[in-house]
Amino acid sequence: MSSTPLEAIADNSDKLVTTLERPRERIVKSAIELFRQHGIKGVGVDAIAEAAGSNKMTLYRHFGCKDDLVCECLKQVSSEKERIWTDLENAYPGDPAKQLRGWVDEAAQRIFNDLRGCDLVNAAVEIKEAGHPAQKVIMDAKKAHVQHLVELCRMAGVQQYEQLAQALVLLVEGARVCGQSIGIEGPQQRLKQTCDALIDAFSKH
Repeated sequence: MSSTPLEAIADNSDKLVTTLERPRERIVKSAIELFRQHGIKGVGVDAIAEAAGSNKMTLYRHFGCKDDLVCECLKQVSSEKERIWTDLENAYPGDPAKQLRGWVDEAAQRIFNDLRGCDLVNAAVEIKEAGHPAQKVIMDAKKAHVQHLVELCRMAGVQQYEQLAQALVLLVEGARVCGQSIGIEGPQQRLKQTCDALIDAFSKH
């Protein structure tokens, strides 16, 4: 079946964007997707280079080793996730309480729409080697996210803001595991209602 003129234009545009991407960008983008599909340890540099339309020589010119590439992928994934704070501020300017509810909505949507779970958590489970550089990247990213949530709870007027933020993180991280282990019909289906009830309870004090 032949494509319509608009579809053909879209296809050509996608190819042009891919072609114009620099090798480093293509390598990281391909690595992120392959790691999501097969796990970090399940993908070698040969497969990454091929998926990026590149070669091992180019890959190693940009990244000294696979561990360096893994760290860069995790940093980019973390950076993308951290955009939520700007998005929430833009969606609910000057209203931290609504931003907090928005954070819950976004977390629930991510869990329901992608059963592969959190890239950072999945990487933490895979990478067990002591002193692996990716461990610090993961820890720093997770701590920064929690700290943002703590500050949002404080700005929302919650007296025990740190306890609320930590409880919300526990619920969300637990819901991700349920989604991966039990499936779409697991208890994570009630994540939003549970988080909202928790926020209501803390807000009454």
